[in-house]
Amino acid sequence: MTQIDFNDRALSLGLARVSEAAAIACAPLIGRGDEKAADQAAVDAMRTQLNKLDISGVVVIGEGERDEAPMLYIGEEVGNGTGPGVDIALDPLEGTTLTAKDMPNALAVIAMGPRGSMLHAPDTYMDKLAIGPGYAAGVVSLDMTPTERVQALAKAKGCTTANITVCVLERPRHEDIIAEIRATGAAIRLITDGDVAGVMHCAEAAKTGIDMYMGSGGAPEGVLAAAALKCMGGQIMGRLLFRNEDEKARALKAGITDFDRVYLRDDMVTADVIFAATGVTDGSLVSGIKREVGFVTAETILMRSKTGSVRRMIYRNPV
Repeated sequence: MTQIDFNDRALSLGLARVSEAAAIACAPLIGRGDEKAADQAAVDAMRTQLNKLDISGVVVIGEGERDEAPMLYIGEEVGNGTGPGVDIALDPLEGTTLTAKDMPNALAVIAMGPRGSMLHAPDTYMDKLAIGPGYAAGVVSLDMTPTERVQALAKAKGCTTANITVCVLERPRHEDIIAEIRATGAAIRLITDGDVAGVMHCAEAAKTGIDMYMGSGGAPEGVLAAAALKCMGGQIMGRLLFRNEDEKARALKAGITDFDRVYLRDDMVTADVIFAATGVTDGSLVSGIKREVGFVTAETILMRSKTGSVRRMIYRNPV
């Protein structure tokens, strides 16, 4: 069987249609308080659009295991089977709570790369640290304390710690990190959900005001964030965190044997990828869905790591 090359340029617009469809599908549920209905609408629309693409795709970062069939599960095959073998990482609705409450930065997110190019991250936590482009490799690390990270980044940026803003997921487990960061004089942007968007904010610090992301969150979201930074530039590092033996068993099933390994961006995503994110609710990166009489409008950011291209596209469609 002849291997079909991964033509990222030809596939990129199709990927944008996938995230657009997911975002638009859950638009009627924004602010309606029903997280599950919004998520399911996004999943169904994303699956339908994916199956129209000329790919032989496998979901490696998805919404759960095979027994959670209504979702786009890990290992699910998508596409019409006529194109290249690809890995797909996705979150049809990153920020279900944000959508249900009509809060900022809910996104429909998807990344695609050649088969075997993405880390099969288990559904566990990951300790994450991310900064934007323009800094030397290793300027900050997971082995540093939060204080050392803030000080090192301020030095590299040529400013004081008071001019650094760190994005942190607002969770009880982060109370100590938050207190330590604030003790340095740095500012904190707390987010309630959506740490893929949180990491992406670092790549456009001049626009978003966020210099660094730190804290623990879902490991699958770490791979999605790495795909985004591979296109936008920037550094992300992650270390898997295990709460019990069952989670370690999941990691072993995914082929992970070194439980203490620190994964850098290019360890999580080893080849060139394409990435699309469509705004569901208004955010710092893209605008949310706008519903007006007769039509709906969506904004998508579409990126290719091979060329470093970043497109912002407005899609308007009659309804």
